[in-house]
Amino acid sequence: MADYDAIVLGAGAAGMMCASVAGQRGRQVLLVDHTDAPGKKILISGGGRCNFTNIHTAADRYLSTNPHFAKSALGRYTAQDFIALVDHYGIAWHEKTLGQLFCDGSARQIVALLEEECAKGGVTMALGQPIADIGHGDGLYRVRIGAVEHRAPALVLATGGPSIPKLGATGFAYDIARRFGLAVVQPRPALVPFTLGPEDALFQSLSGVSADVEVRWNKTRFREAALFTHRGLSGPAMLQISSYWQHRTPIPVNFLPDRSIDWLLDEKRERPRVALRRVLGQVLPERLADALLERIGAQGELGNLSDKILRQAGARLADWPFVPSGTEGYAKAEVTVGGIATAGLSSRTMEAAKTPGLYAIGEAVDVTGWLGGYNFQWAWASGWAAGQAL
Repeated sequence: MADYDAIVLGAGAAGMMCASVAGQRGRQVLLVDHTDAPGKKILISGGGRCNFTNIHTAADRYLSTNPHFAKSALGRYTAQDFIALVDHYGIAWHEKTLGQLFCDGSARQIVALLEEECAKGGVTMALGQPIADIGHGDGLYRVRIGAVEHRAPALVLATGGPSIPKLGATGFAYDIARRFGLAVVQPRPALVPFTLGPEDALFQSLSGVSADVEVRWNKTRFREAALFTHRGLSGPAMLQISSYWQHRTPIPVNFLPDRSIDWLLDEKRERPRVALRRVLGQVLPERLADALLERIGAQGELGNLSDKILRQAGARLADWPFVPSGTEGYAKAEVTVGGIATAGLSSRTMEAAKTPGLYAIGEAVDVTGWLGGYNFQWAWASGWAAGQAL
């Protein structure tokens, strides 16, 4: 006899969602986590206010080897569905930029909501103990915690990826997936700051300076703030593009996305006696303007500079290539690109096609959202889909 109908590994956003949905459907669910409290990553998200969803959620805002995989779950459990749940609990929220929704109060409210939803479903929690072993036989998955073995016909992998290891994050889900014959798309840090090499030391002296820019990588573009750090580049624009970036490729930055390449020629006609440095310092932070001009090598009054030099300067400012030396890695990455391959999973139920009863949800799967609540919405949607199927 099985002890439970399902065992869910990982008491984060996706795992708690899945367990609560299955529990409220009458399933006996065991929710397991090696940390002593659920939702650790939720608590630090959004600066402690939890950016719990994004009203612009759509499958084209996710990276995956199969860009269509996320459509089914996202279409069946939407941002509006989770907002309704938040409203039901009386949690006040507000919209920041670009459709991002945050709690007015604390991220603890979202964790409390999920704990209450699990309690409503009679979910049993086993927290603060590492998993000693996982096996499968006679149609049952066996999970040993300490000296106790728990059994169930269904096992859900919801332990996330290796980002933010200080919270105990590891590649555990990938190891289990491989053991049961599932492929894993090579994981790498995503939504992560870049490091710059010695040739860009000039910019590291700008630590703390930010500017509204447009960054791009191939056809993907983001228009948000970029922040210079003592190690390199950060800020929303850089975090976004980091998910797409491939090592040793340049990231073109447009420092003046609202201006044409010839804007300096217009300025020259109107204000020929004004210094180029002053003109640039009026549209960019002064320290940044100085650093860019030092690289461009142009200075003096606009009227004394040729149209060719000004056009070249405008073109350079609109297409400034940074070649990062790398990223700050999993320690600073908000999420992971890659993970358990979607090719082996049902997009409707999250169940492994060749391993009945095995499910994978949330960040453990090769589906990664943009910055701004998209990854939480994937956690809710994939967790809900699996919870409905268990």
